[in-house]
Amino acid sequence: MAPMRDFGAGFKYLVRGQKWVGGHGRWLGFGLLPGLVTLVLYAGALVGLGYGADDLTAWATPFADDWSSPWQGIFRGALTALVFAFGFFLAVITFTAVTLLVGQPFYESLSEEVDRSEGGGVPESGLPLWRELWISARDSLRILVRVAFYGLLLFACGFIPVVGQTVVPVIGFCVSGFFLAEELTAVALQRRGVELKERLRLLRGRRMAALGFGVPLTLAFLVPFVAVLLMPGAVAGATLMARDLRGENGDGDEDPEENDRARGNLPSPGGDQEVHHFPH
Repeated sequence: MAPMRDFGAGFKYLVRGQKWVGGHGRWLGFGLLPGLVTLVLYAGALVGLGYGADDLTAWATPFADDWSSPWQGIFRGALTALVFAFGFFLAVITFTAVTLLVGQPFYESLSEEVDRSEGGGVPESGLPLWRELWISARDSLRILVRVAFYGLLLFACGFIPVVGQTVVPVIGFCVSGFFLAEELTAVALQRRGVELKERLRLLRGRRMAALGFGVPLTLAFLVPFVAVLLMPGAVAGATLMARDLRGENGDGDEDPEENDRARGNLPSPGGDQEVHHFPH
C-alpha cells in the first residue's frame, strides 16, 4: 500500500470512529465520563501548581535570596514559568494514558460494542479487572518512558539552527502521534492478548496508517476539552484500526477467506474448528 494511501487509511479510521459514536449517542455520553473526570483532576492539579510554583521555585533556589532587584525576580520568574510549562507538558502527554486507565471498564465496553457491530466474535481477555488495570498501567508507563526519551532527544535537536525550528517540531508530532495510536489501539489489542512488543511491531508495519490516525489526534488533543470530546470516537476508531492490523476487516486489500476464518466462519488450516483468537 502506497505511503500516502496508508496515511489516508489511518485518518479514515479516525473519522469512522467519530461517526460511529455519533450514530450511537448512548455510547458517546458513556465514553465522555472518564475524560471529564480526568480533565477535572488535571485542572485541579494545574491550578494548584500555578498557586504553588512561586513557593516551589523560592524553596529550590535559596542561593538567590540575597540577590538584588530586579535579578532575583527575573531569575525566579523565569524558573516559575518553566516549572508551569513543564507541568502543562506532562499533563498533555499523560492525559490519554490516565484517561484510558481511569476509564478502562468504559472503553473496554465501547470497544467490545464496536467489535460486535462489525460482526463476528467479540474477543475477551478473560483476565480480572485488576489484572487488566495493572497491564494497562505498566504498558502506559513503558510508553511514557519512550516518549520522554524521544522528547529529550528532540529538545536537544531543537537548538540546531533552522532544523530545530522546522523539522524537529514535525518529527515531534509524528512521534507523539505514533505512540498515541499505540495507546488507543491497545484497548482492543490487549483484549486479543497482544503484548506491547507485538503491538509496536504491528504499528511499525503500518507506520503511515498509525501516523494518519495519531498525528491529527495529537494536534486536536492540544486543546484539553477537545480531547475529552474526541476520546470516545478515538477509541472506536482505534478498535476499527486494530481489526485492520489483525486482518479482521473485510474491506480494503484483505484476503476475504482470512477475514472469514478470523470471524469463525471458516475452519482454521489443518481442519481445526476452534478459533483461538475469539474465546467464547
